[in-house]
Amino acid sequence: MSLLITGSIATDHLMTFQGKFADSLVVEQLDKLSVSFLVEDLEIRRGGVAANMCFGLGQLGVRPVLVGAAGEDFADYRSWLERHGVDCGHVRISETRHTARFVCTTDPTGAQIASFYPGAMSEARLIELAPIVSRVGHPEYVLIGADDPEGMLRHTDECRQRGYPFIADPSQQLAFSGGELIRSLIDGAAILFSNEYESAMIEQKTGWSTDEVLDRVGVQVTTLGKDGVRILRKGEDPIELHAAKNVPAVEPTGVGDAFRAGFLGALAWGVGLERAAQVGCVLAAYVVETVGTQEYAFTPAQFLGRIEESYGAAAADDLAPHLKRLS
Repeated sequence: MSLLITGSIATDHLMTFQGKFADSLVVEQLDKLSVSFLVEDLEIRRGGVAANMCFGLGQLGVRPVLVGAAGEDFADYRSWLERHGVDCGHVRISETRHTARFVCTTDPTGAQIASFYPGAMSEARLIELAPIVSRVGHPEYVLIGADDPEGMLRHTDECRQRGYPFIADPSQQLAFSGGELIRSLIDGAAILFSNEYESAMIEQKTGWSTDEVLDRVGVQVTTLGKDGVRILRKGEDPIELHAAKNVPAVEPTGVGDAFRAGFLGALAWGVGLERAAQVGCVLAAYVVETVGTQEYAFTPAQFLGRIEESYGAAAADDLAPHLKRLS
């Protein structure tokens, strides 16, 4: 069995503004907006939602298959991911475009202003999943993350046609997608990932209520930032979980990707949804404590200690056999 992670592969250019964006915005003049911000630092980091998730899965000892498109400048990034347990053998390399690039500035309140250059990502629509599956085996899940919209739709349709269980994670593409596309990306998903704002956007754009979304997906997982996570299933009581404790927040980019990696990694271990969410929250804590989306590291003992600190001895006991295998 394999875990295919489709989505963007990008480099992140991360900057920090010491003031507050809100102090420079005049609400009545937003139609004439023209502002610049003097930043004091620049971090160039590896990113992209699919690559971030794959890195996190690799840290948990799960060897994911990265599916996406990059440019010829991907060589160093490929080496990095492969050293951290990611199968990059099925990444499409564009002959004409650079790897996608995310440029983001964050202020002390956590507000962000960002731009995204898709580059080679637009060639994701040319990737067929079946030849990959023939080499790596039938997927336990295909996660369809934010990517070229036509590529996302192609992967979703192929999963339905070929019977591959898929996870819908449209995230950043929701703002640019109409209701018809969003409905096509979600309907029939085994799991739907979103944050709280995205969940409301899904309902608004699709015209579906919360119950109608649950009629179309197996499990809806909604991250709530510092308030944790909520898991909904049709006809079942909600699972509500607080975030990991004692987390000094430094930079929020990639936190949601790390949660998803932890959640899916724990599902691959065979644990239940609550334990999976706990692993996701702790892995997310490592990312929010660092600048960059793939700059964290931990020992099994450290990770297990944070599980116990946040969720108790019973959770640590249940997860210990899986984490100790990472030694």
